[in-house]
Amino acid sequence: MKSDLSATLPAITEKGTLTPVAVSFGDGIGPEIMKAVMTVLVKSGARLEYLPVEVGESVYKQGFTSGIAPEAWQAIRNAKVFLKAPITTPQGGGYKSLNVTVRKTLGLYANVRPCVAYAPYVQTSHPNMDIVVIRENEEDLYAGIEHRQTDEVYQCLKLITRPGCQRICRYAFEYARAHGRRKVTCMTKDNIMKLTDGLFHKVFDEIGAEYPELEKEHRIIDIGMARVANGPEAFDVIVTPNLYGDILSDVAAEIAGSVGLAPSCNIGEECAMFEAIHGSAPDIAGLDQANPSGLLLAAVMMLVHVGQPDVATLIHNAWLRTIEDGIHTQDIFNVDSSTRLVGTQEFARAVCERLGLEPQRFKPAAYVNNAAQPPIHASGTHLPEKKELVGIDVFVQWDEGTQELAQRLQAAQTEGLHLQMITNRGVKVWPEGFPETFLTDHWRCRFISDPPNEVSKDELLGLMANVLRADLDFIKAETLCLFNGQPGFSLGQGQ
Repeated sequence: MKSDLSATLPAITEKGTLTPVAVSFGDGIGPEIMKAVMTVLVKSGARLEYLPVEVGESVYKQGFTSGIAPEAWQAIRNAKVFLKAPITTPQGGGYKSLNVTVRKTLGLYANVRPCVAYAPYVQTSHPNMDIVVIRENEEDLYAGIEHRQTDEVYQCLKLITRPGCQRICRYAFEYARAHGRRKVTCMTKDNIMKLTDGLFHKVFDEIGAEYPELEKEHRIIDIGMARVANGPEAFDVIVTPNLYGDILSDVAAEIAGSVGLAPSCNIGEECAMFEAIHGSAPDIAGLDQANPSGLLLAAVMMLVHVGQPDVATLIHNAWLRTIEDGIHTQDIFNVDSSTRLVGTQEFARAVCERLGLEPQRFKPAAYVNNAAQPPIHASGTHLPEKKELVGIDVFVQWDEGTQELAQRLQAAQTEGLHLQMITNRGVKVWPEGFPETFLTDHWRCRFISDPPNEVSKDELLGLMANVLRADLDFIKAETLCLFNGQPGFSLGQGQ
């Protein structure tokens, strides 16, 4: 395993300072496309020291549920730069996504995914498409905090923080400024998730005010993604929370021509990881058919990041010339625009043959040292707000009628905390519920002071003791607080 990887990596004999890079060959098509990328990197004279690390399926099978062993962690942390081929996460429970684990553990908060059209050589309906999706990488539903709460209901927590929003929004604006972009678009679903997505939108507006030279806009994610699919030319840099960005960037890459062409970098304050956005494609593993372009272009981003813009320019222009010359792998081959169908390794050799050449139709790449995007620390200070405890949401499992539940809860209320409402899956069902509303066994029961006055935690404990005495199976509780007099909790639908 590790010895095999070491043997596969090129021997470096050049003198001078070399930048250490941790390298994983991955699973499925990973070893093939990484070998192709290494061929180009070595031929280009990239000033790199390659350090093999073993991650992925073989490590999962050794009993490491994260897919990465302690010595691999140390190698990546020491190198601070990680070039990773796609890996396979085993099917079934008990295994964590290695990508998510690495991003969150190493603080790689910014995921940058350029989606560029290469018409007419790669088929697309949008030949002028050139957008960059910048995705928050650590928060949102990808926190992975899930619970089964009742027989019928499962929960996934969506976590959005002000510092997380500040870092990714500032990164997006700094990226746009550094790369000569004209506009930054924020996409959220804050018409529904008014607190979490609402915070992301609010911080975007706050940070954006510091960049008057850039256009700024916000779109609701569903119509925004539809507009990207139909008219991507109207967009430039797009910044989103985690889940939306994951979906949007794959859609955008496919619209541009092929997911196989799309690179990705993950940037943190200490470390960075570079990868293709596609998966391990085990169905074509070993067939020498996979397109190494996504991983090769990720390596180009890596070279810019480590201060080798000259080599990044050399490789990118050679790759563009290869695409122009119609030398294509199976995924983008087309009889109208391709001249030769090649496999993975032959494509890499074709790129090597064109090192030193520039494209004739595409705009040549020209990276400079300041094109590397520096990590952004959380900006500014947010003054603590006045926090007042005014109530509690008690979640219970209940299989009988709404009215009987309400009667038991009213019997449990205290002098200072009164039952205000009951919801089922977020929809108010008491008081004044509708018989048409579909019900499950999962109920949110809101007790609040009326009018909202501060209560003590001892009062909450007294209420919870009453709930237990009422023989109600409570699942969890969430305190209800005002922040500077504003509710820090959502209302029930229909309230």
